[in-house]
Amino acid sequence: MEHITLLLAIVIVTALVFDFTNGFHDTANAMATTISTGALKPKTAVAMSAALNLVGAFLSVEVAKTISGGIIDEKGIRTEVIFAALVGAILWNLLTWLLGLPSSSSHALFGGLIGAAVMSAGWSSVHGSTVVTKVLLPAVAAPVVAGIAAMLATRLTYRLNRNTDEKATAKGYRVGQIASAGLVSLAHGTNDAQKTMGIITLALVTGGVLHPGANPPLWVIVSAGLAIALGTYLGGWRIIRTLGKGLTELRPPQGFAAQTGAATVILASSHIGFSLSTTQVCSGSVMGAGLGRKGGVVRWSTATRMAVAWILTLPAAAVVGAGAEFLTQQGTWGIAAVAVLLIAGSGIIWKLSRRRPVGHDDVTADKTAPAEPEPAGVITTAIAAVSPPPTGVLLSAADLAVSDLRATIQAPAPVAPADPPTPAAV
Repeated sequence: MEHITLLLAIVIVTALVFDFTNGFHDTANAMATTISTGALKPKTAVAMSAALNLVGAFLSVEVAKTISGGIIDEKGIRTEVIFAALVGAILWNLLTWLLGLPSSSSHALFGGLIGAAVMSAGWSSVHGSTVVTKVLLPAVAAPVVAGIAAMLATRLTYRLNRNTDEKATAKGYRVGQIASAGLVSLAHGTNDAQKTMGIITLALVTGGVLHPGANPPLWVIVSAGLAIALGTYLGGWRIIRTLGKGLTELRPPQGFAAQTGAATVILASSHIGFSLSTTQVCSGSVMGAGLGRKGGVVRWSTATRMAVAWILTLPAAAVVGAGAEFLTQQGTWGIAAVAVLLIAGSGIIWKLSRRRPVGHDDVTADKTAPAEPEPAGVITTAIAAVSPPPTGVLLSAADLAVSDLRATIQAPAPVAPADPPTPAAV
């Protein structure tokens, strides 16, 4: 076994930075609904989520094996490829965090890894069957399954309690939400923390420190668990606000149904080694719970922006990862340039976020103040351009026409001026 080189150490640190961004990017998955329904205070919620993410990191290594030896061919892959892949994933995570969009950290990592590997060794370095069966198919199926499960659970909950006072049962559902939110956090640790474990393990294999197929060492598990827990504790308040309030309005029974469904899907996928996007699962559950309540609505313009971000995540991160790998192939100066670009890009995004900071006091601000108008998405704008005016506009125009008609009828008729006398009359 070779010793850890400076480049390998940089890659490990960069992987832990990605794990940190994954933590604050995905806090909303576990705690957005709990915070939005008032089951837990924001800071208490993220502290609980951080602790359970750390515990979950020690429960399984199946997903880590998928990352370290399933997606790309370990043979012939240089350590610089891992570095380039992480750069693409981190920048995409930070950009979507700035926009408040709950995109997939998992797909950002996969995209960066695939793009960098293709740039380094060609398409043959990517295991296409593994990508399809363990990444793409779960990405399509998981949010749909979680959404349907949450919708059915919500309808069943309201049906069973149709003769009871909702306010009387709200406290019990809030307690259930705390338990289900803890389960989601635990599931998140078993799935997302392992992605970083797999990346570090892959880097150690490419550096000759570990043999191919090796399990993550204990220090890798501990460091990955601590990094994601720290990121979770800081809280991604922008995304929590979007997922908790910007997508739909949830009541305690809906929040409980959404979180329970999401946790079940995530834990099942971790057990069989599917590297699932917890963001997509939890977002699907929230939408399903929103549709499950009679009279509940989903803000489809927000959902559309989220879907666009999901679609763009993997290819966008792949392009950045490929570009970063192209620079690392130029030698030491190229690796240094990629590091500088990563630091500069992160700094610019952080600076932009300070223009309109979002803290723990802002995630439920719309309970006491009117929410800001939601910007229209592309589809919403297009529909508005070809649709007739809203009903309120038509009524206003009709009322105005009736009012004008009444004024015309009720007004006294104008008196015509008298004709001048004729000469005969004189």
